Amino acid sequence: RTVRVRGLPAELPPDRVADKLTIHFLRSRNGGGDIAEVRVLPGPPPCGLVTFEAAEVAQRILKLKDHVLAIGGMRYPLEVTLHTEELSPDEVWRG
Repeated sequence: RTVRVRGLPAELPPDRVADKLTIHFLRSRNGGGDIAEVRVLPGPPPCGLVTFEAAEVAQRILKLKDHVLAIGGMRYPLEVTLHTEELSPDEVWRG
């Protein structure tokens, strides 16, 4: 039910990006639907986690290519992938 979104604008506040992601993924023309949660994780680079109420919506989102977030006249092409709870080796922080 959760997708990971990359390609977010790093120069904008996370709450504004989260609002724009919510609007984008609620729209049926983008394959979207009801959203349970949107989180923007600070980068670099920032990424977003969008959790939908229904798994079918996440599947529709993943099938659609060319998601573009339009903010203030700028267009940000998004990379949308399935989010799994396990961290990949390059995401594990070794302090």
